[in-house]
Amino acid sequence: MRSSRVGALIRTSASVALTGAALAFAMTEAVADTLEWALVQAYQNNPSLNAQRAALRAIDENVPQALSGYRPKLVITANGGDNATSVQGLSFNSAGGVSSTSNANTAFVSRGVGAAATQTLYNGLQTGNRVRQAESTVMGARETLRVTEQQVLLDAATAYMNLLRDAAILELNRRNVEVLTEQLKQTRDRASVGEVTRTDVAQAESRLAAGRSSLLGAQSNYVTSEANYRRVIGVAPGKLARGTPVDHFVPRTIAAAIAAGEQQSPSVLAAMYGVDIAELTVKINEGALYPNLTLTAGASENWFATYNVNHQFLASVAGTLTVPIYQGGAEYSSIRQSKETLGQQRLNLDVTRDQARATVVQSWGQLDAARAQIEATTAQVNAAAIALNGVRDQARAGERTTLDVLNAQQELVNARVALVTAEHDRVVASYTLLAAVGGLSLQHLNLNVPIYDPQVHYQQVRDAWIGVRAPDGR
Repeated sequence: MRSSRVGALIRTSASVALTGAALAFAMTEAVADTLEWALVQAYQNNPSLNAQRAALRAIDENVPQALSGYRPKLVITANGGDNATSVQGLSFNSAGGVSSTSNANTAFVSRGVGAAATQTLYNGLQTGNRVRQAESTVMGARETLRVTEQQVLLDAATAYMNLLRDAAILELNRRNVEVLTEQLKQTRDRASVGEVTRTDVAQAESRLAAGRSSLLGAQSNYVTSEANYRRVIGVAPGKLARGTPVDHFVPRTIAAAIAAGEQQSPSVLAAMYGVDIAELTVKINEGALYPNLTLTAGASENWFATYNVNHQFLASVAGTLTVPIYQGGAEYSSIRQSKETLGQQRLNLDVTRDQARATVVQSWGQLDAARAQIEATTAQVNAAAIALNGVRDQARAGERTTLDVLNAQQELVNARVALVTAEHDRVVASYTLLAAVGGLSLQHLNLNVPIYDPQVHYQQVRDAWIGVRAPDGR
């Protein structure tokens, strides 16, 4: 009869713990932050992403700097000062000797203003190639911004899921300590009436100590994940809702995913623009071997104040053709050097494509494994729960020991932790795969949030001839 009461007490305490956890989870769901909300916060607040946007705006200025080669250069000059001259004259007599000397001193004030304009007409197409190179640099920097954006969003999703996982594991360990505490109390009660031995009590005490140690470790992991969440997402975490995978946004087959990764990955696209930049560098350096033709127009007006005020006006238009013959060989070395750099960039592109392919394959495999692990661990949890109930019933009938009950309880906890981890891995792997194929963006995820458009700042500065105010680019 006493065994029946003890078993009922065990089932009642476990039921209360599970019911309380279920109520807490339901309240969490009602007021929880979502993973999508966290991604938006990271997109807007992450300092690494904002720093990369500022870097892109700085690179935008390379285009108007290159375009300046098409525009004239204007200068205005002015001069003024006091001038003095002294001339000594000699007079000779018929005998060839010096008969007299004379000195002539003149002092006058000069003033002048002038303006000159220089226009490059031909420089071996260097200006055009510099403009195209600057444009390719901007496009490559935009892809680098996409790399940073994808990494920030992936870090945000990972930080969110890590905190969600560690919170669930912390709760499981807390509930486990509660159950083990009750188990120890009941074991001591049974030992006091001789139903179990001191060994059973020691086993229950040992398992409770291990459970408390696991709880402390889970608390430490939770605090670490909470701090990382704040660092990546930029806000303090609230109550978190369950995260959902996004693999429905990726191609259906691994072959299609690999093709997307090799063609749409921002790292690959940035490397392709790197090849374009290197090719244009070769053309720019080759332009140093071509003639250079400039047109210069100028006008000046000068005043000379002596005894009589003199006035002078000058105007000129002249073309200058410079044909390089030999400049010490530096230009030839620059051409050879840029060709080697071009070969390096092409090899880097091959390496980047291989890395993109490997990342897609790895992420695809991790996602498949996580799906399978969820199925396996779900079955494991169900089986462990049934086994625990059976062991408890057998223990009440004297067919199982206290250690058997403790082991069954620990197996159930381990199975639930494995299930929580598998669900975490499933979501993180789906985001990793989406990033690998170049699709991890708020636009692709259909999130309603203002998107940073780098084209806005580019258009604001591209054709600006003058001005020192930096536009905000919004």
